[in-house]
Amino acid sequence: MNLRGVDLNLLVVLDALLREKSVSRAGELVGLSQSATSAALSRLRDLFHDPLLVRVGRQLALTQNAENLVEPLRDALSKVQQTLMQQGCFDPLHDARTFTISASDYAVLVLLGPLIKRLETEAPQITLHLVPRSRDTEKMLHDDLVDVVIEPSELLPDSDFPSEPLLSDRWLCAADCRNKAVGGAGKVSMDAFLRSSHLAYGIGPDRRPNLADQHLAREGISRRIAATVESFVLVPFLLRDSNLISLVLERVIRELAAPGIIGAEPPMLLPDIHERMFWHPRHTSNLAHCWLRDCLRKTAAEIQGGSAPLL
Repeated sequence: MNLRGVDLNLLVVLDALLREKSVSRAGELVGLSQSATSAALSRLRDLFHDPLLVRVGRQLALTQNAENLVEPLRDALSKVQQTLMQQGCFDPLHDARTFTISASDYAVLVLLGPLIKRLETEAPQITLHLVPRSRDTEKMLHDDLVDVVIEPSELLPDSDFPSEPLLSDRWLCAADCRNKAVGGAGKVSMDAFLRSSHLAYGIGPDRRPNLADQHLAREGISRRIAATVESFVLVPFLLRDSNLISLVLERVIRELAAPGIIGAEPPMLLPDIHERMFWHPRHTSNLAHCWLRDCLRKTAAEIQGGSAPLL
């Protein structure tokens, strides 16, 4: 294939077709009518000597050749985009740009909330899209669905993606201040911990246990789980006026400052969590991405260095 004879705009259409597996949706993505997108698909089929998309029932499916094109095409277009964007310099004070960050509600509350406030003055034209965490974070980075993923390093111990540490935090027992399970010394005894009913935090529809609960399971410590919830942020409010206790990260208790909710030392040693930011190496040298990671780094350093322990 002679590259000089290829309309490179067709590759943008091809990327959209491979993503959407739909002529109409791909056309909407790149701003073409359905007939123009169909014509582009016809030219692409001639170019690659392959149908690329074939009908299976009411849907279109990728041929094997098309499957093989997905990742290299996405990488190539991303590099072209980076090259074009890096001409000149990135000025966060005036340049308009959108970034997508995947994070838990804990990271949104503790880290990304302060980041948004920071960008109000430092980068007023920047838009942040905050999306929920995914069970397949590496696929989100591979597919360019997000620019940065913020996850505990304990959940991605073997990741090949570049990353940097941001924050660490410790686990406390959260409870209503009138809950008798919380002793006067600000600590929950093992006996009270095991006798209490617990509110647990679970991730996703399969209620995957959080890191503290995973540690307890490895240690063989079982509890009576009265309810599970998928949001750390809701836990303090659900504990109010109840005899439930829950393992919650310290900064959640501090940030929400829910009236009547206190934190107490758990009766066992629980490993801290260590939040990191992960990104795809294709964005490592991108000026705008470097700036975003630097903002995250600075915000995390201010949070980590400016908060004394609750207990």
